[in-house]
Amino acid sequence: MTPTPIPFIDLRPGDDAADVRAAIERVLARGWFVLGPEVEAFEAAFAAASGARHAVGVASGTDAVALLLRAAGIGRGDEVIVPAMTAAYTALAVVSIGARPIFVDVDPERLTLDPDACAAAVASRTKAIVPVHLYGQPADLAGVGRVADRHGLALVEDCCQAHLATCQGVPVGTRGTGGAFSFYPTKNLGALGDGGAVLTNDAAVAHRVRILRNGGQTDRYHHVEAGINSRLDEIQAAVLRERLSRLPRLTARRRELAAFYRRHLTDAVIPVRECDPGHVYHLFPVRSARRDALQAHLRTAGIETLIHYPVALPGQQAFAAFAPADCPVAARAARELLSLPLHPRLADADAARVADAVGAFWKGRVLA
Repeated sequence: MTPTPIPFIDLRPGDDAADVRAAIERVLARGWFVLGPEVEAFEAAFAAASGARHAVGVASGTDAVALLLRAAGIGRGDEVIVPAMTAAYTALAVVSIGARPIFVDVDPERLTLDPDACAAAVASRTKAIVPVHLYGQPADLAGVGRVADRHGLALVEDCCQAHLATCQGVPVGTRGTGGAFSFYPTKNLGALGDGGAVLTNDAAVAHRVRILRNGGQTDRYHHVEAGINSRLDEIQAAVLRERLSRLPRLTARRRELAAFYRRHLTDAVIPVRECDPGHVYHLFPVRSARRDALQAHLRTAGIETLIHYPVALPGQQAFAAFAPADCPVAARAARELLSLPLHPRLADADAARVADAVGAFWKGRVLA
């Protein structure tokens, strides 16, 4: 008998369907589609929910990282420290502004930027550090922040997987220059397409990002610098605004499911350690030396899993020209990590079935 599939994620509108449709209809009726009242309202709501003074909507999380770096004065020839374990878009944002990504290894338990390795990588051209709150787990901002302060470096937080996360009680994205967020559909706060935002407590940074995102214009047809076209559209802002009010409840559900997995998987695989209660569980990765076999077993059991990420950044061909250093912790994690299904619409029974299937693999049993 073929088991009922458990998808990794379900992106179809759920109990928010009516509100999402109403938001879209509101924009269509108004006839204003780019940088209008919906964007302004969402920016204000997102800043308030995230504990920051300013939010600026942009086209993607990648652009948010790049624009924050530019607002901090980072550009061609500068070096920017990024963790070796993250989505490639973090480093691609650095490359897009003409800067050079310097790959640094990650902490073996948290899998975020290792402060000691970060300190050792600082050189004369280093101008910024971009810690990533990977999988929803806050990076060690205290340790990384000390490195930034000691050397006078800009600190730009990649919060693309960490909506409403906190680090030692402080909202992510509110330290240093600011934080970059993505609203790609799979994120904890997801749009119906691409979208992103910059979060900052610095009015000057927010002002410059607003200019840069709109072609460098101070007002219509007056371009004071070479900006880019990176504008959050009205439909996405309207949808995000409706979904934002649900985010605390959905985050609580993610944490509930993560706690269930942690109680039931301790003898089977090694979940990435929770190092801060502000973790928001964008993903739930586990580690196994037999990762590929485990994934095949779960596939047979009807359970979809994904690998985040199978190649550490120093091993990516796109970055070969930057002479990336050896990052053994990240390289090993890339061989061992497997993300289990975890999203707010995952039923308790399905979570239990995932845990049972992982346990069966560990014990050498094949599920019927």
